[in-house]
Amino acid sequence: MSTPAHDPVATPLADGDDNPLLRERSHLSASRSALRAMREDVESLDIRDVTANWVNAEVLARQIDDRIKALADLSDTPLFFGRLDYLHAPGAEQAEGAYGERFYIGRRHVHDADGDPMVIDWRAPVSQPFYRASKKDPLDIALRRRFGYTGGDLTAYEDEHLSDPAEAATTSKLLQQEIERPRVGPMRDIVATIQPEQDEIVRSGLSGTVCVQGGPGTGKTAVGLHRVAYLLYAHRERLARTGTLVIGPNKSFLHYIEQVLPALGELTVRQATVDDLVAHVEVRGTDEAPAAIVKGDARMAEVLRRALYAHVTMPAEPVVVVRGSRRWRVPAYELEDIVRELLDRDIRYGAAREALPQRIAHAVLVQMERSGEAPDDRVQDAVARNSAVKAAVKAVWPDVDPAKLVLRLLADADFLAEHAEGVLDEDERKTILRAKPVRSVKSAKWSAADAVLIDEATDLIRRTHSLGHVVLDEAQDLSPMQYRAVGRRCTTGSATVLGDLAQGTTPWATRSWDEALAHLGKQEGVIEELTAGFRVPTDVIAYASRLLPHIAPGLTPVASVRENPGFFEVRTVTESAEVVAACEELLRHEGSTGLIAADSRVPALAEALTAAGISHLSPGEETTRETRLTLVPASLAKGLEYDYVVLDEPQAVVDAEPDERTGLRRLYVSLTRAVSGLTVTHTTPLPPQLTE
Repeated sequence: MSTPAHDPVATPLADGDDNPLLRERSHLSASRSALRAMREDVESLDIRDVTANWVNAEVLARQIDDRIKALADLSDTPLFFGRLDYLHAPGAEQAEGAYGERFYIGRRHVHDADGDPMVIDWRAPVSQPFYRASKKDPLDIALRRRFGYTGGDLTAYEDEHLSDPAEAATTSKLLQQEIERPRVGPMRDIVATIQPEQDEIVRSGLSGTVCVQGGPGTGKTAVGLHRVAYLLYAHRERLARTGTLVIGPNKSFLHYIEQVLPALGELTVRQATVDDLVAHVEVRGTDEAPAAIVKGDARMAEVLRRALYAHVTMPAEPVVVVRGSRRWRVPAYELEDIVRELLDRDIRYGAAREALPQRIAHAVLVQMERSGEAPDDRVQDAVARNSAVKAAVKAVWPDVDPAKLVLRLLADADFLAEHAEGVLDEDERKTILRAKPVRSVKSAKWSAADAVLIDEATDLIRRTHSLGHVVLDEAQDLSPMQYRAVGRRCTTGSATVLGDLAQGTTPWATRSWDEALAHLGKQEGVIEELTAGFRVPTDVIAYASRLLPHIAPGLTPVASVRENPGFFEVRTVTESAEVVAACEELLRHEGSTGLIAADSRVPALAEALTAAGISHLSPGEETTRETRLTLVPASLAKGLEYDYVVLDEPQAVVDAEPDERTGLRRLYVSLTRAVSGLTVTHTTPLPPQLTE
């Protein structure tokens, strides 16, 4: 197939019918018309004669509404961002003279009135060479064309002739521009800029769990979200049944990422925090770090299991069932055999309790049959509901409320000592015991760690529903018990675990991904490492990496691959007005700006900004072109990105944490939120780890 030859640099729009860009713009216009026709076809569907009842009608109407939303044409989002010209038809034998095919790669599939594709979904197998092909391995691609856009208008293109040995490999200018483009508003997809090492993770199979260790700016969050989009494309029917879930560290983070999947046409993925998952009780209290560490330890699962099954007692009396004029007696030793058999089966406490009356009833039916009667299932069910059987079950295998069980463990020293014997030492038990008695579950001031314990107890009693796939972001901050809570949500499914050990900012942060995967129940998970930094400038990441030997020894530093070095400055100041002035300087640039500070300093900085007439937002509030400054407490900075950042008083960020390592990790997070430039302001001396 013959295509025009162009240097692999961005080619601007020019007048003239022979300009390839005009033809590409014509294809864009035709594709938008085709997408609009697809949407109109769905909108015109009449379902009145194809639904049997109102329930089916509601379900189908909702499915149609979701399809209409998925076919929305976002005016400022490119419908396609690339083109592949194959040397041969994909899948065909590569005979000499075989005719190649051309495919436009975009965020979703678009076809014309005849069903022929005008845009191919980026997740389709035929699109994969757009991300993987190279001069060394062209994958049968003659030409890869990237498109540049201004808003929704196609304004440039760039060609790579991958199968032409005479053309040298070069860095894509459009790709670099897209990576470095200033951002305002929530996180956007990276579908046009996915790199080969990222694509391998994105397209990994549904059956396996993948753990991605990635430093700041390596795109791990985007990779995880795009993997969900890919899995929904490749396994849509299965995941439609089992469900998908994205778990983030806080609401601000979830708000920041919430538009990525809808922009790719995926509207059914639920988002939540770990606290949302375990919200069996209202959390109104907090734990000191030592107590939270013990409560989050995986050993607490064994303490809970012992405490729960301690409620099961061996029967001391027979069960006598009266039916009509007959009395049927199940002796205590036979009841004990039934109870021990249920215990040996290691099934959930609640499931065993539900099975016990049926087992007792079965023992009665055996006696009936021996006496010549012919009882059926209805008789067995009636015996299982007999008052004597119910009383025996209540005495032997009582119902247990998970919250009451946890409350007793945390309030009754003797009960805790009995069931934590050999698991927790005396000091650990004292650490988690409540100082004051609590009257009831409702009056207790539960902490976040308590809620996780209640979730564990709930699962011991009845099985937690498992999803088909779970994405766990910022995973390094979870406790072992929180990992177990997440793992329960994907026991029969798979997971994508995302994080950076150097950014662990809780006292219980995980020490290794192998350990984390074990607590998650995914020991077979594959650990991948992303080390190429696409978002953080070289000088910024080099400065932040001075902390790595102190917070994560042995971890590979991120190597920035950006051509634009951005800028970096450390500035000594004497008052808040100078911090505000640094923000004003950065706001003169295009894009978003974040002012990150220790939580205790945020109110004073907010007053200084207001006094200077500078409007600002809180994390989670969407930036606009009018208001581009966000005031960010350091405790909420994780996972967020801004084009420019002013980091106020690094030592205060460190001092706000319970220990130095955690403080330095929080500082590492704060230093690496900038995409284009960072100004560090300080009055007190900098942490010595930054000046070594």
